[in-house]
Amino acid sequence: MLWIPFTLLAAFTQALRNAQQKQLSHEVNALGVTLARFIWALPLAVLYLALLYASTPAEQPHFSGRFVFDVAAAAFAQILATTLMVLLFQRRSYATGVGLAKSEALLAAVLGSVFFGALLGPVGWLGVMVGAGAVWLMKGRGEPGSLDLTTLLLGLASGLCFALTTLWVRDACHQLQLPFMHTAAWALVWTISIQVAALTGWLALRDRQTLVKLWNRPSLVFRISLSSSVASLCWFTAVNLEDVGLVKTLGQIEVFFTLLLSQHWLKEQVSRREKLGLLLIVVSALLVILPALST
Repeated sequence: MLWIPFTLLAAFTQALRNAQQKQLSHEVNALGVTLARFIWALPLAVLYLALLYASTPAEQPHFSGRFVFDVAAAAFAQILATTLMVLLFQRRSYATGVGLAKSEALLAAVLGSVFFGALLGPVGWLGVMVGAGAVWLMKGRGEPGSLDLTTLLLGLASGLCFALTTLWVRDACHQLQLPFMHTAAWALVWTISIQVAALTGWLALRDRQTLVKLWNRPSLVFRISLSSSVASLCWFTAVNLEDVGLVKTLGQIEVFFTLLLSQHWLKEQVSRREKLGLLLIVVSALLVILPALST
């Protein structure tokens, strides 16, 4: 059951990071906001790995070709997922953007069952269907508070990319014969290294002004990276300990944190339809998680 506190901490710090990214998205484009998530997270992840080995020595891992493929695929999937979510923030409220991206848990459950051998019982599949209905409810049919098709597709695409990220990270962790904390830390360092190199290189060649804007907001960028590194480490550890669909579904508790931050910090208005859709997503999470808690 150790994966549960890791998942809860990941959900809270991720909600905090997303709110900070929403703030930065008013000044910086989507790729710049995405880089802000990773740029300070890299030295923090390396420091954590060094402290982990100092306190709990373990052997140096062998990085297989499959491990390298998994972390590279996860890195680029997470870049795309984050960029799509920032575009969502620019179209809709923070709470709605996060809510649509949380289709990740449902997609992770389905993909994990089909391609990665994870099993979901009847109650779990009922949860998946409730979650799908929640997303459809949020779309509506043109009523006030409903979503347009482009926004819905952005949200589902973001959720799909986040789901693929998690599945590839879990597979990468299973390639290393190390304690679970060490495998998660190595996967985190590799993934963030690829992301920082790719995004910094691209922006240096194509959009240096975005790098300047990030340089001019050091405090906010650092806070985004710090919360991101904590969230990623906790997610990586949790999915290394338990099935991806279950971890991501319990992580739907992030929706509650999101609503609190949206209304009381960012001062955004969330429609009744959107609130109901978000709450149904949480119900779907409980339906998937309850069978696992009873075993």
